Amino acid sequence: MSEVPAFLEANARYAEQFDAGDLPAPPARKVAILTCMDARLDPAHFLGLRNGDAHIIRNAGGRADLSALRSLIISEQLLGTNEIVVIHHTDCGMLSFKNEDLHRILADRFGHDASDHDFMPFDDLEQSVRDDIAAIRASKFIPDDIAISGFIYEVETGRLRPVE
Repeated sequence: MSEVPAFLEANARYAEQFDAGDLPAPPARKVAILTCMDARLDPAHFLGLRNGDAHIIRNAGGRADLSALRSLIISEQLLGTNEIVVIHHTDCGMLSFKNEDLHRILADRFGHDASDHDFMPFDDLEQSVRDDIAAIRASKFIPDDIAISGFIYEVETGRLRPVE
């Protein structure tokens, strides 16, 4: 059964009280956050953000892939952000497989070779944060003076742990 009818109902209630239509596109706190799409993470909630405060970019694992870099570059170059925060999390599904595993599953299910896809799994949580910070820093289109920090969100406690 589709969730769309429930979403539309909830949206109608939301729209009745909506008062943020005049917020500017640039984020008020000048920060972009790259984090995982995991449904247990609500970055606005655990970071104390309000509508309009930050750009939140989400994907599987919170990885600094080409799409995430594209969004970060636009955020910084066109919308005035001057800080990037990378947040990965404990118990992440990206820790549970290797590229080859998913390549095999996709080949079996769809009959197509997916070996040209890097799904960017990892086996070291802290290193994955460091790798993504390094990938962002390596971009020719992110200035060196942009502040970049990394954290691990603990799904068990709700706490953020800095990654050096």
